[in-house]
Amino acid sequence: MIVLNSLFPIFTLLLLGFVLKRRGITDAVFLKTADRLIYYIFFPIMLFWKIGGASLAGGIDWSFCIATLCTFLTMFVLSSLVIRLVTISDFKAGSFSQGCYRFNTYIGVAVILNSLGEEGIQYFGVVIGFVIPLINVFAVSTLIWFSGQEMNLQKRLRFAGGALVSNPLILGCIAGILYARLIGSFPVFIDNSLSLVSMVALPLALISVGGSLTFAGVKENLGIAFLASFLKVAVLPLIGLLYFFLFDVTGVPFKVGLLFFSLPASTAIYVLSSQLNSDTELASSVILMSTLLSFVSLSVALLFS
Repeated sequence: MIVLNSLFPIFTLLLLGFVLKRRGITDAVFLKTADRLIYYIFFPIMLFWKIGGASLAGGIDWSFCIATLCTFLTMFVLSSLVIRLVTISDFKAGSFSQGCYRFNTYIGVAVILNSLGEEGIQYFGVVIGFVIPLINVFAVSTLIWFSGQEMNLQKRLRFAGGALVSNPLILGCIAGILYARLIGSFPVFIDNSLSLVSMVALPLALISVGGSLTFAGVKENLGIAFLASFLKVAVLPLIGLLYFFLFDVTGVPFKVGLLFFSLPASTAIYVLSSQLNSDTELASSVILMSTLLSFVSLSVALLFS
C-alpha cells in the first residue's frame, strides 16, 4: 500500500496537468507563469521552511551527502563515455547528458513528503543544496562543450557561476540550513504564513510538470531517449546503492537517497538545452519517457526502502 499511497496522488496530479493542457484549460502562458512562480517563489520558500524549521542538532549527515555527490559524479562520467561510445551527435549530446542525471525536484519533494514526512524532506533539502550546484556545472559544461559556441574559460566559468548563484532553490536550501543552525524554529505566526505559501507549491508544481509533458519528437528520438531515461531511473539508483553501502548510509538518509536517485529527469533540461543550442525535442522525449518509467523505479525504491 505504501507505493499506492505515496505515488498515486503524484501521478494523478501529473495526469491532471496533462489533461488540462490537452483540453485547452491551461496553455503555454499559464504554464510559463506557473513555472516562474514555483521556481522563484513557492519552492524556495517551502525548502527554506522545511529545512529552517529543523534544529539540525545532529549536524549534516556528511556520509550521505558525499555518497550522493559521488553517485552523480560517476553518472556524469558514465554519460560522457556513452556519448562517445554510442556516437551521439553534438546537437543531441547536451540534452542526452542532462537526461542521465538531472532530477525533478518537484516530484522528489512530493514523493518524499508523502512517504517519509518532514524528516525525509529535511534530508532531501540539505542534500540537494550540495547536488544542484554540481549538476549545474556538469550540464553547463557539457552543453557549452558541444554547442559549437566559442567561449574562453573565463566566459564559461562566468556563465556557470551565474547559473549557480542565481538559482533560487540553492538559495532557499542554504538559507534554510543557516536558519536551522542559528535558530531552528519559527514563531507560530511566521510558521503558519510559510505553511500557507508552501501549500501552493506542490499541487501547482505537479500540474505544471504534467502540462509540460509532450510527445513531440518521441518517435524520432525513441532509442536515445530510452537510453538516457534508463541510465537515469535504473542505472543511477544502482550506482547510488553501491556508494551507500561503501559509505555505510542507513536509516532515513538511505530511504531518501533511493527515492532521490529514482526520480525522473527535470523539465529544466528543455530550458537549458534551448539556451545553449542543444536538441529540445530530445529533451522533451527524455522528460516524458523518464517520467513514465519513474513510476516503476520509484515503486521499487519504496518497496526496497
